[in-house]
Amino acid sequence: MRVTSAEFMRSCGSLSNHALTEPVTITEDGRDRLVVLSAAEYARLKRRDRQAVLAEELGAADIAAIAVAAPPPEAAQFDGEFAMDVGMEAGGPAP
Repeated sequence: MRVTSAEFMRSCGSLSNHALTEPVTITEDGRDRLVVLSAAEYARLKRRDRQAVLAEELGAADIAAIAVAAPPPEAAQFDGEFAMDVGMEAGGPAP
């Protein structure tokens, strides 16, 4: 859900409650400025942030899991983002 900062100030209570089930993006001048999300979701994201390992530290089971991993079908909507980023970094036009 996206709301302006003025809308958020007017409806802070109900929008804060909404953020318990879905992040609420607060915009200012048409640009994303803040995101309100539940404490549980924030904690989950922080835990994921700390799960980095070196490739050399991966065990055989981890490597086997990676070898057969596939993105879920709903991830297909992001396929164009990588191609666009690569083209921009290389100085070429975005597709």
